[in-house]
Amino acid sequence: MTQPAVIVATLWMTGTLVSFMALAIGGRELSIDLGTFQILFFRSVIGLSVISALLIKRDRTQIFTQNFGLHLVRNLVHFGGQFGWFYGLAYISLAEVFAIEFTLPIWTALLARALLKEPLTKPRLLAVGFGIAGMLIILRPGLGVVDPAALAVLAGAVCYALSHTLTRKLALQDPPLTILFYMTVIQLPLGLLPSLNHWSTPAYNLLPWLAIVGVSALSAHYCMAKALALVDATVVVPMDFLRLPLIALVGFMFYDEPLDQFVLMGATLMLIGNVINIRAEQRLKISPHKTAASFPDKAVE
Repeated sequence: MTQPAVIVATLWMTGTLVSFMALAIGGRELSIDLGTFQILFFRSVIGLSVISALLIKRDRTQIFTQNFGLHLVRNLVHFGGQFGWFYGLAYISLAEVFAIEFTLPIWTALLARALLKEPLTKPRLLAVGFGIAGMLIILRPGLGVVDPAALAVLAGAVCYALSHTLTRKLALQDPPLTILFYMTVIQLPLGLLPSLNHWSTPAYNLLPWLAIVGVSALSAHYCMAKALALVDATVVVPMDFLRLPLIALVGFMFYDEPLDQFVLMGATLMLIGNVINIRAEQRLKISPHKTAASFPDKAVE
């Protein structure tokens, strides 16, 4: 890993951080006037437009697959993950949404064990333990009523983890553009049909926010994939966790959200566990950014 590679990866991760923050802010602004299902519908419309243009330019035969059933199951649970994330943006602090999302490696490790028979090594168990401890600090059950929106985000993280595990199976047979194409095609009606009962035609002032949500969702994961191709996950993961203090600052400055020390403490524990696990994977000469339990595959999220 050379210094120029680290510098370039840092620039790509800067794009990732900016994209994720733009996605969260766009989702928060849209939630004032639009329902969660409608936001997800427009995200799929924009994503489908971009992916279709790429397929036409590169290789339109990639729309064919022999794994439609697996694509369908993967996108049903992935849609649940998206719904929980965007629903949470409307009701709890931005920092809390991001912090709860960072429980993703816990569920990915457990599901990889259950579905892919990947071993739960001591470092992975340690990462799970740190992650659960961090989650309990953030949610603080027993000290008050846990916000239903926080539980929705947590359920969404579990759905994302299952989606990532299924994506690993799909990636063995289908290229990324195929996975992205079916993601937008399948999830488009999932967002459209429930939103018809409470349809609200977006005003012109919402169009920029819709564009931001649609584009930043793709750019965030593209930038992260580029960074992971240049440097180890031990470099990328700490930079990715910068999302939390940055979004906490955004919430404080623009939405008057308090800076919650428990959220930061819990996320720090998750980061420690994740880094310990990744370092152990490297010592075993396992590529960390291709191991479900070490770092979630976000390239097709």
